[in-house]
Amino acid sequence: MTRSKDEFYEYIEQAGGPPVIAYWNEGEATSEYSPVTHKYDWHSHVRGQFWCVESGLVHVHTARGSWLLPPHRAGWMPPGEMHTITISGSMTGWGVFLTPEISGCLPEHPCVIGVSALMRELVHRASSWTWNAELDERQQSIMNVLLDEMRHAAHEPLHLPMPVDRRLLRIAHAVLEKPHDNRSLEEWAAWGGLSPRSLSRLFRVETALSFAQWRQQARLSKGLEQLADGTPVAAVADGLGYANASAFIAMFKRCFGHSPARYFGQRTA
Repeated sequence: MTRSKDEFYEYIEQAGGPPVIAYWNEGEATSEYSPVTHKYDWHSHVRGQFWCVESGLVHVHTARGSWLLPPHRAGWMPPGEMHTITISGSMTGWGVFLTPEISGCLPEHPCVIGVSALMRELVHRASSWTWNAELDERQQSIMNVLLDEMRHAAHEPLHLPMPVDRRLLRIAHAVLEKPHDNRSLEEWAAWGGLSPRSLSRLFRVETALSFAQWRQQARLSKGLEQLADGTPVAAVADGLGYANASAFIAMFKRCFGHSPARYFGQRTA
């Protein structure tokens, strides 16, 4: 059913009405995002947003850090959470907007989860429902199964938390700007004006990651963006400071269980 973009926004920004509003991206009118638009500035939604990327790469920033959403992964954004969206490549996808009441059973913070074939089919069915009507008994059952799938889906390591301490934040931004920089923890500490022990301790306190783990996540974030844009693996590895493509592929497989080619090519299970 074709609806205007204004009509879509009118419905998703209402806390009342049907508990779930689903969309399936077959054109601009059925999606919040257009393939030709690459960035959406800070905003939030009244409803919780659950969406899956079929093609392209979505980079989400919140006050808590950043999240990457590659193809065939789903993101969850709780109601009222301020965020920005950056899209790499032509994005297609699908998703649902859930009322604040229904969203209460889902994670409190944004996250990235895996997608099952059942989840995909349930959203596809829900995308044909009338938005201004309450759910009937069968639709309610479908929604309950979808919520159960979302609650039990595996979370993926695609979150890059940012530190708060100004010295750590300066180091973090420098790493993101030059991910190929292989300076040691001691060298970064000296550059940032604090002791190696303080750098190590504060990074764990503020990000729940060691400095080495955080730097790997930062490099992975950059690498995923470049791979989604079609950059060859060898060029990505070199730009991130890896000795060779094999070292980067090994790291990638440790994190995701697949090589970059398989990761971007796999479909829902």
